[in-house]
Amino acid sequence: MLVGIVFWGLAVVAVAAGAAVFVVDSMARATYALALSFIAVGVQILLLGQSYLGIITILMMVMEMAVMAVYMVMFMGMNPALMPMDMTHGKKTAIGASAGVFVLLAAGALLVPWPERRGAPPEDLTRALGLEIMGEKMLVMAVVGPVMVATIVAGVVLAAHRTRYDRLGDDLRRRPADDPQPGGVGR
Repeated sequence: MLVGIVFWGLAVVAVAAGAAVFVVDSMARATYALALSFIAVGVQILLLGQSYLGIITILMMVMEMAVMAVYMVMFMGMNPALMPMDMTHGKKTAIGASAGVFVLLAAGALLVPWPERRGAPPEDLTRALGLEIMGEKMLVMAVVGPVMVATIVAGVVLAAHRTRYDRLGDDLRRRPADDPQPGGVGR
């Protein structure tokens, strides 16, 4: 009973946070709302007894939101917490497209003749699902993670040509800071 209440409570949180992505006026708030929505879904997956998928969903979404925030700052040169935004452009087209996709998916789910189960589920369902999804590529996936982190770090380093160490010295004590003057020359 308690698990059911928690599950449906998380469902409400996931839907409300997903809707908040399109209501809030800042990219940072939208990012946090999306992360909260996916974390709620990840906890629901954990409640269903699928610990591997639940943890992976939570970790993947938290890292995705962190990467999104880094790229907002890096490529858009903005403070995502302070920059207002409007996610309601193309409202009629978006509503029409989403209603059409919903009707199509609902019709497919309700009208397609689903096959009957053959055989019994494996004893360790999570392991079987992981092998089915990853197959023999688990080593590749284990290597891709650090490569992606290195790519993010390299992107940030390349985008930030002047850091606080350039401005304030190696010990961060240079005063005044060596900031560029109008005309492009430092102090």
